[in-house]
Amino acid sequence: MLISNWPNAIAHNAIAHVDADCFYASCEQLRRPDLKGQPICVLSSQDACVVAKTYDAKAAGITTGMPVWEARKLLPQANYLSADFRYYGQISDKLFAILRRYSPAIEEYSIDEGFMDMNGLRSLYRKPYQAIADEIRTTIRQEVGITVSIGISITRTLAKMASEYNKPDGTTIVAGRRIHDFLENVSVRDIPGIGGNRQALLNKFDIRTAADFVDVPEREIRRLLGKAGIDLWHELNGTPVYKIETEAKLPKSVARTASMGEVTQDKQTIHAHLLNHAMRLSKELITKRLASGQLTVFLTLKSFDKQSSTFELPYPSADYFLLASEAGRALDMLYDPDQFYRACGLIAGDIAVRQSGSFDLFQMADQQREEKHLKLLETMHTINHKHGDNVIAICGAMQKRKAEGVMGRFAYPVLECS
Repeated sequence: MLISNWPNAIAHNAIAHVDADCFYASCEQLRRPDLKGQPICVLSSQDACVVAKTYDAKAAGITTGMPVWEARKLLPQANYLSADFRYYGQISDKLFAILRRYSPAIEEYSIDEGFMDMNGLRSLYRKPYQAIADEIRTTIRQEVGITVSIGISITRTLAKMASEYNKPDGTTIVAGRRIHDFLENVSVRDIPGIGGNRQALLNKFDIRTAADFVDVPEREIRRLLGKAGIDLWHELNGTPVYKIETEAKLPKSVARTASMGEVTQDKQTIHAHLLNHAMRLSKELITKRLASGQLTVFLTLKSFDKQSSTFELPYPSADYFLLASEAGRALDMLYDPDQFYRACGLIAGDIAVRQSGSFDLFQMADQQREEKHLKLLETMHTINHKHGDNVIAICGAMQKRKAEGVMGRFAYPVLECS
């Protein structure tokens, strides 16, 4: 859909939202062409729930976050695949590299979507926005092998809503003078930031479409939704509030925690769970090319009280062996043999982008050891993704199994010798 008369008197501004269609599933179809045309569900890191799906899986009733057992009941013939975030990151890099050919002002909003400052591009390329967007979609399809949908408007929120309007592989332009026409066809639930609870509240006041939302006086929106609602109200009325952030935002922390499935006093059992969390945390950091400068280790008592200890790491790292060592040291400090424990976890803080060569002269041995470890870990994760979780495992990170438990398949322990 193309809404003409660009731009309007409200704001001479042009922002594009580029959103990959069914990104994780499309990546899997890219490396496995035999899956094209088949329903796909990509699963969480523990294969517990669905984190992405193709449109046909969605049509069958499968939703993001649905437990895998429930999804299999709805669509047993679908392909249920473990997520490979490292591979998805590589495809994402190719996508954003293409976007930067057209504009240097790009915000990587997530692994599969971004915002682009389009101001000035019409005169640069001597093309209308529609033609530029269509060219970007064609280039990504030809060079990357996936499709994207693009929305262009005068604010971030309108651009994001526009990209959803003509999926998959479509372009939607919402000009300033046609904002209200566009919003009449959008449910208030489809406004970014309006969840189920806010929708229910707005519906009570007969606010059912995005057009209803912008027609409400500003003071009423403030009363109902506060500042966040006011920001959305201005964005939908064509006044930009949210700027394009070209500097990537790093997470404040990355955590891996879980119940142990039992209440125990056994220090070795707790240690085994911490080592498993260290492996999961290391995998997450490696996949996202991050490093941690700080590690917090916590234990949850039977009473649900928590004990924790925080350490500064000697250097920013994603290395399992360093995380495991610090987790063991913290356990020695926190463990009380008279207490019962039900859960434990690790929280990586002081997050930075992982960079090679970031060690000083006195840490050359640490750098060489870390690079060796990371190569080992990346290879192990690649093999496990291809053949199944824990086919290869660090022996210390293999959780203790109860005597009556049955191991589904043989796992080869990897031994690290210094």
